[in-house]
Amino acid sequence: MSLRTLESLGSLAGKRVIVRCDLNVPLKDAQITDDGRVRASVPTLKALIDADARVIVCSHLGRPKGEPDPQFSLAPVAERLGELLGSDVAFAADTVGSAARSAVDALGDGDVVVLENLRFNQGETSKDDAERGEFAQQLAALADAVVSDGFGAVHRRHASTVEIEQLLPSAAGLLIETELEVLDRLTESPERPYSVVLGGSKVSDKLGVIDHLLPRVDRLLIGGGMLFTFLAAQGHKIGSSLLEEDQIPTVKRYLAEASERGVEIVLPTDVVVASRFGADAEHEVASIDAIEATPFGASGLGLDIGPASASAFADAVRASKTVFWNGPMGVFELEPFAAGTQAVAQALTEIDGLGVVGGGDSAAAVRQLGFADDQFGHISTGGGASLEFLEGKKLPGLEALGWA
Repeated sequence: MSLRTLESLGSLAGKRVIVRCDLNVPLKDAQITDDGRVRASVPTLKALIDADARVIVCSHLGRPKGEPDPQFSLAPVAERLGELLGSDVAFAADTVGSAARSAVDALGDGDVVVLENLRFNQGETSKDDAERGEFAQQLAALADAVVSDGFGAVHRRHASTVEIEQLLPSAAGLLIETELEVLDRLTESPERPYSVVLGGSKVSDKLGVIDHLLPRVDRLLIGGGMLFTFLAAQGHKIGSSLLEEDQIPTVKRYLAEASERGVEIVLPTDVVVASRFGADAEHEVASIDAIEATPFGASGLGLDIGPASASAFADAVRASKTVFWNGPMGVFELEPFAAGTQAVAQALTEIDGLGVVGGGDSAAAVRQLGFADDQFGHISTGGGASLEFLEGKKLPGLEALGWA
């Protein structure tokens, strides 16, 4: 089966179309601190506006407990969306109640309304099929068709990502089309050399993607907190750095398998070690065989790859034709430990080929460090969904759209 696209829905003039976006953006004091996902939703919404559809936007935000919670309201998102679209965007104070029905009834052709947070309703994420189905029916009653464009949510079996697509004519939006095109290139036809850069805190978060990609890549670069489990597996003392001791046998297996397959695993040769976790902590660079020889001894924390490693990682990225990067190289939120992530991001903007930032913390990092989205080949909007796709998993929200 192939993905159903917008064209499959035919003329949408005058039709009420629910668009399931992923507008799960970070907020601070009701202000959006990173609007990347809102901007990513604009092309599909503009296409539907131009088609004279009556557009009903829905999304989740944060993790409310199945009931209204003002700190997770989508009201600031609706306001930002109006700025990006250059037109008025209405906001409904509930999702399937009287406010939503009234707002939808008031729509004219080409108008847009944003419904309140889907997760204010228990049925959205319920593990009970009947409860999810009932909520999906309430959503479906608002519309004539549904467009799924929230790539960051397609790995979840939720009412708005699976059940509603079975109740109405449904299709994928332009963002999901783009995400799948890029991820398909990474898995089926990558130009070589193909490098994958993995960071973040835990090896256990990346087991599936390492298993699936080891036979497919030329080079695997390991940074972030997970690197210390790799160093421990090689016999290095790592002080009080993050360690998943139960994953050491798995890491040893990866190292052996990579050697057998001729895949280069690139580990840091130096790290930035700190006395404690904090922006003002004392810190110094140490080689990987001298982490506990710093003044901090066995209590030292590795919080970034070192400058020599950052340079080597950047050279490896620039020498590649295809790069997928997921997970920062260090605690980029703290300025003294951001240099490794900065170096990898800069190199990714300079490659002669496809450079993909794999969503989540990596996307947040590049924006916080001052990079623009268009400096990269692609910034994924779905960290978890991207990883599960690259693990070879079936994603329920894509299967509901005919992708197999």
